[in-house]
Amino acid sequence: MRLDFSGQRALVTGGANGIGRAISEALAACGAEVFVLDLERERPAERAAEFGATGFNADVTDPGSLAAAFAAAGPLDVVVANAGTVAAAALTDTTTEVWDRTLRVNLSGAFHTMKLAAEQMKPRRRGAIVLTASTNSYDGEPDLSAYNATKAGLLGLLHTGAGELGPYGIRVNAVCPGLIRTRLTTDHFSQGSLLKEYFRHIPLGRGGRPEEVANAVAFLASDLASFITGAALLIDGGQMATKFGTWNEASADFVTDHWELK
Repeated sequence: MRLDFSGQRALVTGGANGIGRAISEALAACGAEVFVLDLERERPAERAAEFGATGFNADVTDPGSLAAAFAAAGPLDVVVANAGTVAAAALTDTTTEVWDRTLRVNLSGAFHTMKLAAEQMKPRRRGAIVLTASTNSYDGEPDLSAYNATKAGLLGLLHTGAGELGPYGIRVNAVCPGLIRTRLTTDHFSQGSLLKEYFRHIPLGRGGRPEEVANAVAFLASDLASFITGAALLIDGGQMATKFGTWNEASADFVTDHWELK
């Protein structure tokens, strides 16, 4: 079996960099005609052209901007609501501006994306929508109150969308990545002592790669997942499956950026 999106049109928000770019590239590699949406400063047209896709400037916090990009892309078979932002601050230090901005991008942006996708797909009685949620949809990681709240909110959109759109043949699923090596997490991956303690609680002993998230998104969007809707797939190396640390110095060594057994 292989994933085949030949003849299908896919749109990815926040698709010019990081996980979004990996998703866009994966769908294009599987034969889809891909439309990459991102902010102008991320140069989506230029980035998309590097792998044979089409890029549009679009801001998910602006419904008009988003609607114009959807109209330019035309009828879509796959939509990935991936655009997101994060700003770390203690609860009492989280400003109204940070709170509002995070909600506008992560939650309202996903809502507007999902709504436009559904409006396109319902008359055609088919389609797949995938949301980029997070392990933070489930846990309360410190200093990320706004981010955690928005990612938890995405699960509400996921469940409601799956229920409402299923009768129209539209599937709605989500991926929940853990710590993935991207531009936004570069600082984390440059701190060996931090990684050692963080990865102690991940059974696979390491962080993830953008393409590992992209592969899961492509699967959920494909016909191979034709009986899957309303699912939130954890892509976290087993982190959320465990309560106590998996790794310790008695049986393993931390080597650069991962744990391995002695």
